[in-house]
Amino acid sequence: MSLLRPAATVVVGFTLLLGLAVPAAFTGIAGVALPSQAGGSLIERDGRVIGSALIGQTFTEARYFHPRPSATSAADPQDGSKTVDAPYNAAASAASQRGPTSQMLIDTVQERMAESGPAPVPADAVTASGSGLDPDISPENAARQVARVAAARAIPVERVRALVAANTVAPALGFLGAPRVNVLSLNLALDATR
Repeated sequence: MSLLRPAATVVVGFTLLLGLAVPAAFTGIAGVALPSQAGGSLIERDGRVIGSALIGQTFTEARYFHPRPSATSAADPQDGSKTVDAPYNAAASAASQRGPTSQMLIDTVQERMAESGPAPVPADAVTASGSGLDPDISPENAARQVARVAAARAIPVERVRALVAANTVAPALGFLGAPRVNVLSLNLALDATR
C-alpha cells in the first residue's frame, strides 16, 4: 500500500508529461518551424483550399493525369454491414487487405491492366498503395498518360512531357525512395498552361 501512492503519482506525471506536454510542445514547434507542413500541406487556388499535397484525389477526365487507384472504402448508406468504394477518403485510410492469392485482387488488377493499354504496365497504375491515399505516381505511370492528356487538351505532347519532368521529384538525398510525380500539382500545372 505504501508503494501505491508513488506509483500512481509517476503514472499521472508521465501521462501529463508524455501525453500532453511533449505533444503540445512538438505541435507548437512544428507550427512555427514548418507552418505549411504542420497545417497539412494544403494547396490553395484563388484563396480556396482545393486539396493537400499529401492526400490523393480522384481525377477521371481524359484531360487530367489519373492517380494511383485508391483502396479506401466507407460504410454502405443502404446497408451498414457492407462497404462501398470511397476513393481517397482520408477518414478511412487503409489498404484493401487482399493478399496475392485473393481472386478479387487478381480480377481487379487484370481489369485495370486491360484499361491501361499494352504491357508493361507500371505497378502503381493497377495497384493501390498501403494507405489508399497516395498522392503520387511513378514517372513511368505519368509517361503512359502523356499522349492521352495532350490529345484531350489539344496541346503538344512535348509540352506535357516537360510538365511531367518539371513536376517529378527526385528521391530524398538522392537515394531515399523513388522518383515520384504529385498528381494534384501536375494537374494544376496543366490547368495553368494556356
